[in-house]
Amino acid sequence: MPKILVVDDEKSIRDALCDILSEEKYDVISAEDGEDGFAKLSSEKIDLVLCDIKMPKMDGMELLQKVSDEGYDTPFIMISAHGTIDTAVEATKKGAYDFIQKPPDLNRILLTVRNALDNSQLTNETKVLRKKISKGNEIVGESAKINEIKEMIEKIAATEARVLITGENGTGKELVAKWLHEKSERSKSPLVEVNCAAIPSELIESELFGHEKGSFTSAHKQRIGKFEQANGGTLFLDEIGDMSQSAQAKVLRALQDKKITRVGGDKSIDVDVRVLAATNKDLKKEIEEGNFREDLYHRLSVMIIQVPPLRERKEDVSLLVSHFLEQVAEEYGAQTKKIDNEALKLLEGYKWTGNIRELRNVVERLVIMSNDTIKGADVKKYVEV
Repeated sequence: MPKILVVDDEKSIRDALCDILSEEKYDVISAEDGEDGFAKLSSEKIDLVLCDIKMPKMDGMELLQKVSDEGYDTPFIMISAHGTIDTAVEATKKGAYDFIQKPPDLNRILLTVRNALDNSQLTNETKVLRKKISKGNEIVGESAKINEIKEMIEKIAATEARVLITGENGTGKELVAKWLHEKSERSKSPLVEVNCAAIPSELIESELFGHEKGSFTSAHKQRIGKFEQANGGTLFLDEIGDMSQSAQAKVLRALQDKKITRVGGDKSIDVDVRVLAATNKDLKKEIEEGNFREDLYHRLSVMIIQVPPLRERKEDVSLLVSHFLEQVAEEYGAQTKKIDNEALKLLEGYKWTGNIRELRNVVERLVIMSNDTIKGADVKKYVEV
């Protein structure tokens, strides 16, 4: 049951609001001024505050500001008999969910309370989901090369610089792209991913830029492309080295002009995207062989992050194994298995040609096939490397 705090120096208003909300089965407590209200907020878990503005000791605006300064995210509905547009705007800027004039309309109060609580629940669920996603996307490792990448991400993320992420398959290039997005100013906007190697060359342009209805045989309706979907956010072009020459030319133009045109269309559409790209190919060699445009390469590689193969950061293997053991246990809803030193030493000694992706699969296999503790014999039996 949501707990609501009513803060008002007028006892009649305070009691009336408490009665109305109690009838709706809310858990309601009250405070007679801002200082009393803050004391209750500090000592109890409050889901919503209905707060008068004009009060002695500490008024509603001061309380709202103090709560914000202290880092609380409790939603506020401000109530005042002296309300003006300027007051409402100021309250909203300070973080209030809504502003209601006295005498408050009963239906308006109840509707606003329900909406504020629903919005707060949605916000909290989003925060929890973001934490889970961030945990799953954690870059694990303390080797010098990984720490260098983490430092680069911290410096680059806040900028609008395009980044080219290079490295072998399975090294974690996608993870670096996700970190760059999550730590950027665009983190609240979408991160749209395109695997250029997985899309046939004849469909890549439609995938990236969209198409108009009837532009080709199977174009039965208009389609919005990845550039438009990522507008305001980040577009991650994975395996960019496999993109067709025709699509490369259009991507180059989109980066230069910040505009795209759908396949079969003639209208220019403004797009605001930050482009991150990744490849396991040597693009300079691809340029020499005529497979990749040099001008596009220079557009994409304002910053370059080289992700090392796992064999060059073997000191991170034990940390990665521990991380994957916890991750697999969580996915399976089981207890995290232990691993003995012999098994760990064997895993640290392998070449891992498939890099982190291969290690993750091996850990999952060992979790399935081993008893409570993974032993060296299990590694020898179930790991083919």
